Amino acid sequence: MDSEQDNSSEELTEEPVAEARTAGDRLRTAREEKGLELSHVAAETRIPLRHLETIENSTFDKLPSRTYAIGFARSYARVVGLNESEIADAVREDLAGGYSRQSALAGGMEPGDPGKLPSAGLAWFGALAALILAVGIYFFYSTYFGAGDGLEPLIAEGSADDSQTGEALSGENAAEQSAAASAPDASGQVVFTAMDELWVRFYDADYEQTREPIFEGLMSAGDSFDLPANVAEPRINTGRPDALVITIGGREVPKLAEEPIAIGDEPISATALLARADPTESAVN
Repeated sequence: MDSEQDNSSEELTEEPVAEARTAGDRLRTAREEKGLELSHVAAETRIPLRHLETIENSTFDKLPSRTYAIGFARSYARVVGLNESEIADAVREDLAGGYSRQSALAGGMEPGDPGKLPSAGLAWFGALAALILAVGIYFFYSTYFGAGDGLEPLIAEGSADDSQTGEALSGENAAEQSAAASAPDASGQVVFTAMDELWVRFYDADYEQTREPIFEGLMSAGDSFDLPANVAEPRINTGRPDALVITIGGREVPKLAEEPIAIGDEPISATALLARADPTESAVN
């Protein structure tokens, strides 16, 4: 009887073991189990110590971007022997949870909040109303300004050729202006988006001295990297340039390569990428 009471008291006093829930907790626990200092992980991954501390604290919003958070966490997981894909998924969940909390605290309409966007019916009604208005305006102007007054044309027949020539030149000018308008602006944001998982290093002109890249690690399909605008002579090193879609100011430019080949020290500023897209400009420069 006393034995049963002792067992019951032990069961009541036993406290559940706390489990690491966030990606940062899991990485810290794995590092401590291996007896590694955080400085050792920094040396192995070439990730600044302050970023590793941010990852262990799971304050991913303090990192420069989502790509940094996932890539750095993958590299950390590799050193301490954790599954990189599981850690990457956990970081994505932490990032999603943090964004949801920020949205709830900020209130108001957030981008991508379906509960605060107009309903589908209202959107269709607005589109239909706009279409009806446009058709009405077209018929009004066609009827009011397009009707002839029965008078003979005052332009001599000999002037018809000149008019047609002017229209042709105007059309060419319009085509040139349209092409210029569709070309990306060199001051636009350069964004690299991964179509497949790949390793990549983005770095600047001082990398040989500092050995600190802008970003180095794995990018998963769908991950994107925004090239900072203040980087001097940005460059790239990767073995899968064919898996990177590049846009400048939201407009897509040609890839660095169409097949998986190793490239290094390749300039990736907006000016350099636009020069690749325009062989004439590249030859002039």
